[in-house]
Amino acid sequence: MFLSILWRETEGDADFRTRAFAGLRRFQGAARPQHERPVAIAASVGRVRLLHYEPLSAADAQKPPVLFVPSLINAPDVLDMSPDNSLLRFLCAQGHDVYQVDWGNPAEGDRDQDIGRYVTDLLLPLIAALPRPPIMVGYCLGGTIAIAAAALAPCAALATIAAPWCFDAYPQGFRDQTHQAWALAEPACRQLGVMPMEVLQAGFWSLDPRRTIEKYAIFADMAQDDPGHDSFLLLEDWVNEGAPLTYAAGHELIERFYAADIPGSGQWIVGGQTIDPAALPCPTLAISSTRDRIVPHDARPPATERISLDLGHVGMVVGRSARQKLWEPLSAWLSAQGG
Repeated sequence: MFLSILWRETEGDADFRTRAFAGLRRFQGAARPQHERPVAIAASVGRVRLLHYEPLSAADAQKPPVLFVPSLINAPDVLDMSPDNSLLRFLCAQGHDVYQVDWGNPAEGDRDQDIGRYVTDLLLPLIAALPRPPIMVGYCLGGTIAIAAAALAPCAALATIAAPWCFDAYPQGFRDQTHQAWALAEPACRQLGVMPMEVLQAGFWSLDPRRTIEKYAIFADMAQDDPGHDSFLLLEDWVNEGAPLTYAAGHELIERFYAADIPGSGQWIVGGQTIDPAALPCPTLAISSTRDRIVPHDARPPATERISLDLGHVGMVVGRSARQKLWEPLSAWLSAQGG
């Protein structure tokens, strides 16, 4: 898929094509930066782990824990990309008691676990293992999931970052591309019991195909001591890796979310309850961006407070302006909720 996009986007520009291929080759052969994450496993439910970042001192231990719920589509690493570029470590340094869900890899017996069951079977037991009702923070599809969890379990507050809720706000071309990719892949996914994240890549790449290729051409010319060098490697590995979704979750995401807008139309039922973010009994914050190509600004859920950014879907979490525009306002909001 990537090579076909590269060939199409560089047609008629031999220099651009050469640089894009050079950047791709350099990316493939580069040594990856490594770092340890300062976490402990606080609880687990099957394949899913609850990670605890740097527990608070006894004096601060009565604060509501802050529970981050990452997307199902990519690994949670974007929230802790490196020691000097980590939303989670920043929040720890500000005195918040930070936990994170790690969804793990679906096993053969998980094929019938739809997105609602990710909430009821996996997330709710982890919430119950926390010392107090948490402030939940959900990123991307993790925000959609966190909304359902907040409707079913005690929650001190809820913030979502770039979370899709109104799926009819997506461009029709993206929805069509994603559905076509699913139609081709569905028989194999049904047999495997999972939906590899690559099924969604074609749709995401179609949102900005030139940028998909151009960043590799830029990387071809980047000095190795440029701060962007290691950041590019970390981000591109994160974007192109990730655990598959269960077959049922993939089917629900494509057929019921992207195609039918079940959440945004008020028809998503989880644990026997219709999920309505506007009816949550806790303070809510929706953070979205006018420049987000992965989750359109208008796809955001309703909330009692909103923050609108001008950063990309990933840039709002790890970009050069992330600390000023997202990390610090989020920390202030968490503190205002007692976290």
